[in-house]
Amino acid sequence: MVETAPYITLEELAGLFEVILFDSDGVLVSWSCAVTHAPEAIDFLNSSEKQYFVLTNDASMTAATRAARYAELGLAIDAGRIISSGMLLTAHFARHGLRGARCVVLGTEDSISFVEDAGGVVARSEADFDVLVIGDQDGFPLLEFTGNVLGALFRKIASGEIPHLVLPNPDLYYPVGDGYGFASGAIAAMFESALAQRFPNQPGLTFSRLGKPHPEIFEEAMRRSGARNMVMIGDTPGTDIRGANNTGIASVLVDSGTAPIDLSTLPPSDMPAYRLKSLAL
Repeated sequence: MVETAPYITLEELAGLFEVILFDSDGVLVSWSCAVTHAPEAIDFLNSSEKQYFVLTNDASMTAATRAARYAELGLAIDAGRIISSGMLLTAHFARHGLRGARCVVLGTEDSISFVEDAGGVVARSEADFDVLVIGDQDGFPLLEFTGNVLGALFRKIASGEIPHLVLPNPDLYYPVGDGYGFASGAIAAMFESALAQRFPNQPGLTFSRLGKPHPEIFEEAMRRSGARNMVMIGDTPGTDIRGANNTGIASVLVDSGTAPIDLSTLPPSDMPAYRLKSLAL
C-alpha cells in the first residue's frame, strides 16, 4: 500500500475540525513524563477555547485522578475533558440491566469506583457474583485472584449460570519505559481461552469490549461535544486510527509513539487520513 496520508500540524487541524480528540499514552504522556510539545499544545487549545477531549482505554484512574496526574506532568487538562473506557460502564450496565448486580472487579480502587458509579454492587466474595469486570491489570494478586475467579466461573457455567463478562480496556499490552507490559485485555484473553477449552460448545463466554477501537468511546465524545466534525490523534493504528475510521471520524497518526509505523504495512481500516510529526504548533 502506498503511503498517502499527508503531514499536517496541530494548528491546521484546529482550523479544520470543531473537536480534537487525543489518545493519552504515547501522544500526551510517555511513561513518567509529558510528550515533547504536549504542554504547549494543551495550553494553545485551552487559550483558544477549542473543544478537545482525551480518549483513553485505561480504566485504572477516574477522571479526577487522571487530571491530577496530568497536572503533575504540566498538562492543564480539566477532568471534564477526559473520557476513559471505565466511564462507559454506566451506559453498558443500563443497557444490559446490570444495575444492582453483584460484581467481581479485577483492578484498582478507581476501577471499582467505575463499577459502583455504573450501579454495580461489589461482591463480598470472588466465588459469588453475577458480573465479572476486568478494570485493570494492577491492584490485585494476579495468579491467586484470577485462579479463584476462574474456578467460580467454571462452577457457575457447569450449573447453567452464565455470568456477564465486561472488559472496558481491550488493549493487550501497554508501553512501560523502554519495554511493554501485559494489559487487561491479555487477562481477558486468558480467561476466554480457558473457558473455551473447558466449555467448547457454550456460547456467550467472551467479554463485552468497550474501549477503542470499539465505537462507544467515540460516541461518548460526540454526545459530550454535540458535534461530529472531529479528528482523533493517536499513535496506534489498530485502536486509535481504526476506531476513528470505523466511526466516521477523521484520524491522525502521530510519530511520537513508541515505535515507528510503516504505513505501507497497514490494512485500509488502519490507514490515517493525516500524519503529525509532533504536537508542535
